Amino acid sequence: MNLPNDLAPLTGNTIGKSRVCNLVKFTAFINRREQNRRLTMIHYRFYPSLLNTFSRYLRGGNFSEQDLLNSINRVPTPTTAAQQRGVSFEDAVIKGADEDQFDPALLQQVRKLLPRPIVETQVYCQWEIDDVLFYGYVDLIGKFKAVDIKTTGSYQKDRFLFNHQNLYLHALKRRGIKLMEYVIAEFRPDGTAEVHLESYSLMHPIEKQLEEIRLFKAFLEEHRTQITDPKIFVAEGEDVDARRRKRD
Repeated sequence: MNLPNDLAPLTGNTIGKSRVCNLVKFTAFINRREQNRRLTMIHYRFYPSLLNTFSRYLRGGNFSEQDLLNSINRVPTPTTAAQQRGVSFEDAVIKGADEDQFDPALLQQVRKLLPRPIVETQVYCQWEIDDVLFYGYVDLIGKFKAVDIKTTGSYQKDRFLFNHQNLYLHALKRRGIKLMEYVIAEFRPDGTAEVHLESYSLMHPIEKQLEEIRLFKAFLEEHRTQITDPKIFVAEGEDVDARRRKRD
């Protein structure tokens, strides 16, 4: 089976291509089934980090099907030092908590890139995509843009080009948000740090993310008996709202 052109970037090797081909076939079944469903009914709830994990699975490599299932089912894993640093850095930037852990010049550089005024932090977003409720929390919004603060040990240009958090723009456009920005602090192994900025507008293509959502639905249906997170599938008559106290 020939892959559509817009799926080509998803496949970095033969393993990834095989995974996509199998899911494309299964997607045809899902599409036929959905013709008999009410288009306005929500059947799935997806959040960006889970969809980004699925993107990683599609690329192949050493991320296995079981690894993906563990992510879907929220199997607990130890918090890494890098993850903890990311949480601490975000709190230092936004809340001023434990600022002494970081270089003041770095904090100032990041803060200069944030909107003024900051209208709201930890903003819940949701967007209905066919029978999927896409939801999550963005770090903060201003009057016209949303911002998510990231940390990494090694930055590559356009790292968030196809990130599923870009869909937050469409969830927030009713609030006048026209720009999604990632402010990335790169903490290098040599102890130096640099700040990077990526900006995406409402005009930025999202076809790749939407195709991955369709493929993810196919994967879930194929492995439905192995899915234990009750939030993924929406039961008939269930409240679809995905808000909860903990962030996704």
